[in-house]
Amino acid sequence: MERVSPWLKAVNSVLTPAIAGRRKKIDRLLDRAVREAEHRTGSTAHGEDAFIDDMRVLLAGYADIDGLTLTGWVAVQQEVTDRLENRLRIRKLHALSPEIADEPISRPIVITGVPRTGTTMLQRLLAAPATHRSPLMHELMHPDLEHADHVRRAERATEFLNKAVPTFGAVYDMHPHKPDADVWVLPHGIGHLVRAQPPGYVQWMLERDYTPDYRYLKQTLQVLQHGRPRRRWVLRAPAHLWNLGALIKAFPDAQILWTHRDPAAALASLCSMTESASAVNTGDTDPHEIGRTWLGLFATGLDRARAARERMPAYAVVDVPYRDLTDDARERLPQLFEHLEAPWGRTEANALDEALASRPTGHKYELARYGLNEGEVDRALGDYKRAYGALL
Repeated sequence: MERVSPWLKAVNSVLTPAIAGRRKKIDRLLDRAVREAEHRTGSTAHGEDAFIDDMRVLLAGYADIDGLTLTGWVAVQQEVTDRLENRLRIRKLHALSPEIADEPISRPIVITGVPRTGTTMLQRLLAAPATHRSPLMHELMHPDLEHADHVRRAERATEFLNKAVPTFGAVYDMHPHKPDADVWVLPHGIGHLVRAQPPGYVQWMLERDYTPDYRYLKQTLQVLQHGRPRRRWVLRAPAHLWNLGALIKAFPDAQILWTHRDPAAALASLCSMTESASAVNTGDTDPHEIGRTWLGLFATGLDRARAARERMPAYAVVDVPYRDLTDDARERLPQLFEHLEAPWGRTEANALDEALASRPTGHKYELARYGLNEGEVDRALGDYKRAYGALL
């Protein structure tokens, strides 16, 4: 299957040699990113040494990728610059209007689960009631009190991806004007690994303390809420599963919805998604390496989430089987809304009908392509399957 457009393959083939020696350019590139972020925001990066050092780790990880393309190297540089810009903007807005810090983010609904378990659909359905609000992709990519040119920047990014990877739309519905995942704000985590597998980054990422990241997410939501009607936030990211403890510190009254699906199916689907997304950034992807990486990450994330859940009150987490979002959706979702004290009426029913009718059907995937079989998945995730088997 052709995952990348021929024109992009040609560009990368001709121009990728120009990024030779990229490892030596990291400090210079990071200095330039800081200058650009400071210029765009009119703010200073003073006091952001830890954030900048973490961005250096990400750049260094990309620099060490065998077969990194020009597209991948340019993209990660732009991402680092954007994240620094957003960081400085959020900090500046809080400094200029200290009352922003008093904005309550009350009882947010937080949807998580290993990737490819229906979290996107569930978030968009729960965003339908007038009393709820989910951050839109362009708001997460470039959060501000004013839209300015940020919407167009998000639109251009989406347009490029759709042209570069024509098959990606069958895997994931990424749209600048629709609710999207919090990974656009969280600076580190498994979201980066869908697009590439930087050497050394996985272990570093797993060992981090994510408490500051979730504090920053809260500050971002406060900016997006300031001066607007207060509604109940509906947040979403599979990445939260790996860091529930840090999430609860920032949002102690959060209602967590944990989606469940047969892990072999979810894993195969995610590996396929990763292969498509990585094709833009790396010339040659190794499907077996993708499979090994994600199987290990699934095991780690599920173990961490189960341990964190044991420290929470029982009512803090609601389990949502994948079948409740597919075959049994019309029966089960109104019950879930009722449990969450959310309205269910014609608007919500219409949103469900539309979601079910527009579910992608062109995404084909199989576990064997990624060097895995169901027996290996069962051995790695056996504890999870035994504990949650009735939900799978």
